[in-house]
Amino acid sequence: MAVKTLADIINDRMEINNIMETDQKADDYQEGGTHYKAMGVEPWTVMQHVLTEEEFMGYLKGCIIKYGMRQGRKDSPDADKCRHYIAKLQEFNSSY
Repeated sequence: MAVKTLADIINDRMEINNIMETDQKADDYQEGGTHYKAMGVEPWTVMQHVLTEEEFMGYLKGCIIKYGMRQGRKDSPDADKCRHYIAKLQEFNSSY
């Protein structure tokens, strides 16, 4: 399997966005485990409430960059995590 660039991952995410189930939100699932879903309140939910909109968007964008650049370098579903943060950013952008 070829390693995808961050641009490839973002483009793929944009293309499949219309194919994905429209009722599944980024908050409804977790990539790479269940540790956040088991908490009761997920860290990004807390961050969304205590950070400014700009700070929260920066956090999401930083995670997209991190997981996009880390893809293929670690035994982890980083491309899926990157897509998850892209989905959250898209939802956040469309909500305000």
